Amino acid sequence: MPRTSAAVEIDVEIEDAGWTDRLPDVEALVVAVARAALDPDQSGAVTVLLTDNAAVAELNLQFRGRDGATNVLSFPAAASARPHLGDLALALGVCEAEARAQGKPLAHHLQHLVAHGVLHLVGFDHQSDGEAEIMEARERRILASLGIADPYAVPDDPSPAHTEP
Repeated sequence: MPRTSAAVEIDVEIEDAGWTDRLPDVEALVVAVARAALDPDQSGAVTVLLTDNAAVAELNLQFRGRDGATNVLSFPAAASARPHLGDLALALGVCEAEARAQGKPLAHHLQHLVAHGVLHLVGFDHQSDGEAEIMEARERRILASLGIADPYAVPDDPSPAHTEP
């Protein structure tokens, strides 16, 4: 059974209707994984913006000085803004393309990225190999608690070599 943090308010803002077209239960998916990613005694609020590539590209340029869209952006709140933990923004096009390329359901990839983003909001990072190992192990546990396969596992080659009879 997944551990949850009921003291955190998860606000999901859907700016691109493509999210609900592809995942009718997208809000429930986001809330479930965001709660599972937080410690049970955590309190505060998280806002998750589900938007398009253009909006994420604009945020990426404005706040990180980088061109182009990325899958998820995390904006941890300043200590003075607590109990608000921070905001996430996810780009539908990038997320879909990555899920397709990795052979994963969009719902599972979305939940992985939300877990990843929420962990950034509460202080996890992956700048060093050691930090990455800790963060990835936590992501694996969170997703496993929701019945989602290891997002870092290398999939078997889905197309076996063709042999002539």
